[in-house]
Amino acid sequence: MEADDLIRKKFAALEDSFNERSRRLWAATEARALGYGGVSLVARNTGISRRAIAVGLKEIDTRVALPPGRIRSTGGGRKSALDLHPGLLDIVERLVEPLTRGDPESPLRWTCKSTRRIAEELKKQRIMVSSRVVRLVLHDLRYRLQANRKTMEGKQHRDRNAQFEYINARTTSMLADKQPVISVDTKKKEVLGNFANKGRQWRPTGNPERVNDHDFPDPKLARAHPYGVWEFERNRGFVNVGVDHDTAAFAVASIAAWWRAEGKKAYPRTRELLITADAGGSNGHRLRLWKWELQRLSDKMGIPISVCHFPPGTSKWNKVEHRLFSFISSNWRGEPLRDYETVVNLISRTTTKTGLRVKCRLDRSRYPIGKKVTKKQWESINLERNSFCGDWNYTIKPRG
Repeated sequence: MEADDLIRKKFAALEDSFNERSRRLWAATEARALGYGGVSLVARNTGISRRAIAVGLKEIDTRVALPPGRIRSTGGGRKSALDLHPGLLDIVERLVEPLTRGDPESPLRWTCKSTRRIAEELKKQRIMVSSRVVRLVLHDLRYRLQANRKTMEGKQHRDRNAQFEYINARTTSMLADKQPVISVDTKKKEVLGNFANKGRQWRPTGNPERVNDHDFPDPKLARAHPYGVWEFERNRGFVNVGVDHDTAAFAVASIAAWWRAEGKKAYPRTRELLITADAGGSNGHRLRLWKWELQRLSDKMGIPISVCHFPPGTSKWNKVEHRLFSFISSNWRGEPLRDYETVVNLISRTTTKTGLRVKCRLDRSRYPIGKKVTKKQWESINLERNSFCGDWNYTIKPRG
């Protein structure tokens, strides 16, 4: 027992300074010094394998001198999977490549494309490799884990690029003339309650925010409808948080609320207002109610309201998305949106280093769905369509 304790103490004192070669040479030296049974005693008390000790004894006997920096002789160590299975690269690529091409005959076509699954399929072919080896092989083949990328915009309208150029020219002209230009849209509807919100926030270790373990949709739960207005000139945001429905009436009411709270004071010499908006949603270019409500707003403001819609499928280019909504989402990441007060306060506190400031209000008005514009009302709208893409570009002027 004294010899066991001595070996354990020696190994514990030197273990951190050993590399692979010095460890087996030390173990071999101790085993030889102990004599008969030394190999078993050293292996039992250090965890070094008997095979490694035997290699060390052989190196001592033959006085093998290794090149500087090497811990094994040339060709030593376990053979790599590529050496044991020369065609492994081609086999793995044949398994994975059909998945990227949609081949329904691939054995992995309808399974999770994980390294574990691929390793299991290789074992069926009598190629015994681990999932780690599969990952290394995939890296050698220049495969990487990648998420879906939203780039396919569907069928493009023939005037898509021309419309972008028109919006840019119109915006530049209005800003040069010191007239207000705003970008508008409805942010994603948020269900209120003690639910998880994507993202993380700094909190004491081991003390995360406690939320419900499920967030099944319930029509009875309150919902927030943030409608945003972003000003090109001043880099200011205004968000009207609705509690009812996201309708065209709500959209125009939000623009009217911005005008009363911000626009009227910021642009006292306004002769025209330009709105850039998506082609769909509550401010869609085909909605009669949208145009009717804009007519009523134009009458109250006493100035023309011009609208430029982005082509269908290009809403991500709308300025309000990445100049306002993205920063709001970043500001409330990881924070449960439990009530309207929380939503309004978090939106109002959104700022950026480039000077963005946001004002937010809660709109408790009701905006029932299904509201129709009568034929008489439609014919009374003072609508002037632009010669270029009149469905997307138009001006509504005050009546009378």
